[in-house]
Amino acid sequence: MISVITATYNSMETVADCLASVRAQAGVAVDHVVVDGASSDGTREILEGQREDFGAFVSERDGGIYEALNKGITLSGGAVVGFLHADDLFADSQVLARIQVAFADPSVQGVYGDLCYVSKEDTSKLVRYWRAGEYTPARLRRGWMPPHPTLYVRREWYERIGSFNTGYRIAADYDFILRLFSHPEFKAAYIPEVLVTMRVGGASNRSLRNVARKSREDYRALRANGVGGLGTLTWKNVSKLGQFLPNRRN
Repeated sequence: MISVITATYNSMETVADCLASVRAQAGVAVDHVVVDGASSDGTREILEGQREDFGAFVSERDGGIYEALNKGITLSGGAVVGFLHADDLFADSQVLARIQVAFADPSVQGVYGDLCYVSKEDTSKLVRYWRAGEYTPARLRRGWMPPHPTLYVRREWYERIGSFNTGYRIAADYDFILRLFSHPEFKAAYIPEVLVTMRVGGASNRSLRNVARKSREDYRALRANGVGGLGTLTWKNVSKLGQFLPNRRN
């Protein structure tokens, strides 16, 4: 079984699409866990109306998205764990089935793929294409990371290296990825296809202040995990520019 964790907070405009995307997954047993941060805009009512579709559901105040995701990990029951945020959609109905096939190899500890950023108003309009590519330790030191919304990991790795460090407000996912991919026993499989589409407007890019904070937190995570420093951070940011090019899917 694959657990998909969705954290929501005042997501009334998009959460129904997210829920439908999970519900449409075929050929795989899905444990959908929804953690709501006590929404006040109608999100909670939408979720409560579909409660029978969830393996677990909670709506209460929390300390932010990473605390919510950690809570979801604890509530989930699947052998493999991943995330689909309230603004995101699976690329098609076979995404989780393809991920399950990749995990049939017992040596594979994690699976990831490509990500498309799309317009918030029109999800058919491509804004940015994130081709992840194969992982290598050298690429990690040059600022590489897989798109976190496409990353699925065996549960045991959350037990081995811990979950999200809530001391990071924006970059806890990058810190987790650094801990995970720098571990000598971790092996990941890359699916060279779009697995998730994400509406633009995430927390880390919502303002210049958040962009600056994200860079500071990324640098702190790099140093804490012994992966790199300013050079790695520079390459990490510069590498994103190619994702906006017209031929980025080729």
